[in-house]
Amino acid sequence: MGETPSRLDEPVSRAGKWPGPSAATPELHTAAVVADRFDRMAWRDTYDQSAGLRELDAELNERYDCGTDLLADTFVAAYKVGPRLRERAEMDPSRLVNHQVVTSLLESPQFTELRRETAGDPYAAAMAVLAQAAALRRMLEHSRGAQEQTERAKQARQEADGAATAVSEALQQAADGADEDGAVHQAIEAAGAAEATARQAAQDAARVLAAAAPGIAAAARTAAAKAAGAAREEAALMRAWGLGAGRLERMPFDQRARLAERLRTSRLAQWAELIGRFRQMAGGERARKVENATGELVGVTLGDDLSRVIPSELAGLGVPELRAVFAARYAAGELMLYDSQGEQSTGQGAVIACVDTSHSMYEAGPGGVTREAWAKACALALLDQAHHAGRDFVGILFSAADKLQVFRFPAGGPAGIARVLEFAETFLGGGTSYQRPLSAACELLEEEFDDAARGRGDIVMLADDDCGVTEEWMRGWMDAKHRLGFRVFGVAVGAPRVADADSVLDALCDNLRSIEDLTDVHAAADLFRVI
Repeated sequence: MGETPSRLDEPVSRAGKWPGPSAATPELHTAAVVADRFDRMAWRDTYDQSAGLRELDAELNERYDCGTDLLADTFVAAYKVGPRLRERAEMDPSRLVNHQVVTSLLESPQFTELRRETAGDPYAAAMAVLAQAAALRRMLEHSRGAQEQTERAKQARQEADGAATAVSEALQQAADGADEDGAVHQAIEAAGAAEATARQAAQDAARVLAAAAPGIAAAARTAAAKAAGAAREEAALMRAWGLGAGRLERMPFDQRARLAERLRTSRLAQWAELIGRFRQMAGGERARKVENATGELVGVTLGDDLSRVIPSELAGLGVPELRAVFAARYAAGELMLYDSQGEQSTGQGAVIACVDTSHSMYEAGPGGVTREAWAKACALALLDQAHHAGRDFVGILFSAADKLQVFRFPAGGPAGIARVLEFAETFLGGGTSYQRPLSAACELLEEEFDDAARGRGDIVMLADDDCGVTEEWMRGWMDAKHRLGFRVFGVAVGAPRVADADSVLDALCDNLRSIEDLTDVHAAADLFRVI
């Protein structure tokens, strides 16, 4: 209102009851959390894109006047890296309940944990608001009495401010000689009464709000804990499917929301933790992989690899008479060499995972993990392996001879998540045929060899059943294997008999292992060192 002119000192003094406000009335805010224009823009854009936020806003505003501001405050508190609350004195009285709710949220350790997942991510912050929707309703309902009291306090403050304005106008009229001191005295009396009423209303509101505070704080802790759990689960789910934070933040809101819903409802969603562990294990094996390592020495063999000649053979070179003998044995490949067992050099062609999806793959092993889940988690890790090595990846789902589906993931770009999910979710059912998927894999490797002159591909056969192949097909298979130089790795998933020495899978594979504990991802670790 400003400073009173000196010519008005006399009438004010005669009234004796209007000292006037000691300072200018501070600006009052309806937002409890300090937000800059970028924060507000993030909230508006997210609100416009989220049907869930708009529906919740409409629901709250049917019963509470402060609903929209509370949702915005909760969003900004989760979104900002360092959220800062306004002082209570800066708040519009009608928004003191919101201030108390957000204060309780920010003071809870659970909300601090939540913000590790949501800070800087508008989608995650919006999901946090929606996850706390039920608790926000409860907090507003619990503080309904306080809300009504703060509304009365706001009304009383507005009336007091109006009365103060009336005093200023009466004083001005008296100074201009247009009114008598009686009007000024009445205005001051009314202003004093209104000010007293406003102060009392504010005290009453503060008392009611303080009584509601413990209940609000308890609900805030519960809400934040629930939202933090949901945020962690979704983040873990996204990571399990190979979706990092950077890639997610570039997705439009609606697309990301649909993806999250699909991942949560996928048939393999319950095995996200297994998929994540597989990918983590494979990444660790990649980090320790050594190309062309000699591995562990296990004995002596014959050959012409001069890098592995034993010292006694080399000693012969020191005797002139024995040098011709050394040369002859070298030419014949009969030098004595160290024999080693260990890492093999990796391939260069495509990585092809042939995954059995016959009915028996539904069977669960220890820990409730199905054979299908283990096999597809391994295949997804092989997809990562191929991507990191700049190799094509092909997933072949097979069962009976008439059931086959091929999913190609070329090198040089990220695998489309929709295609990855389709590969993971597809289940053909039926019996088991080896010839159809292996013939398809061989054709793909031959096509790659003809088009790009790349050989040394790798085929990984993941199955839980053995089946016969014809003699004619086997001859063609061995010819193609020799011509294209590919390797075949076999994994008997939950069925040890399939890995027996006399099994068809054993005859087809260069390297075969049996997986009995389907909770163990490390049983296949060596695959990721040699592929």
